[in-house]
Amino acid sequence: MRSMLKVLLVISLIFAATFLVMKSMGWLSVEQVAGWLTQASKLSPLTLAVIVITLLFLDLFIAMPTLTIIILSGYFLGYPLAAIVVFVGILLSALIGYVLSFYCGERLLCVLLKNDCKRCEAIAAFNANGAAMIILARAMPILPEATACMAGISKMRFSRFMGYWLIGAVPYTLIATYAGSISSYTNPKPALLIGLALSFSLWLCWCGYFHLKRRAVKYKQRDQKAL
Repeated sequence: MRSMLKVLLVISLIFAATFLVMKSMGWLSVEQVAGWLTQASKLSPLTLAVIVITLLFLDLFIAMPTLTIIILSGYFLGYPLAAIVVFVGILLSALIGYVLSFYCGERLLCVLLKNDCKRCEAIAAFNANGAAMIILARAMPILPEATACMAGISKMRFSRFMGYWLIGAVPYTLIATYAGSISSYTNPKPALLIGLALSFSLWLCWCGYFHLKRRAVKYKQRDQKAL
């Protein structure tokens, strides 16, 4: 488990570093992104849709305020069009992250974990926990991209990865875009409350999952000692 967490941590730090660099340069702030979407909404729905998809796709390389983009998409594009546009954007990000890592991620894994046993341990740990991690990845920023990359590195079967990803991404997309569609600048409360509830619920599920996993390992070790 530690080897897997080390790999995930390094991948997450790489994504976080891009965010910090952009932040220090005054680029891609929440205010800027909101301004771009506001201006694009005055042009045409197609222009706005292209910008939303592009921003969500670029989230793979540069950490974006994803939830803000999704909620604003719901506000400007309406429901269910926003859900379709957002789904396309995050799907592209997940697919490219998986494919790039599938073919190139082994080199990164060899750099991070020199020992063959550690690499096997990391892959085995992700195979054991990957389903829950991919489904609940939206609990925290950067985690969706990191788990998609880890799925590729561990050579998880594509159909499995997409199945888990859809279980987590589809409800999240539908709820977040709907929250934006029923909100406005004068009444942002629905988006704020639903956004917070969504993130908090996923975070609780994430913590609960790993708490149960730790207890299961503890009981297993205790039973082995008893034998």
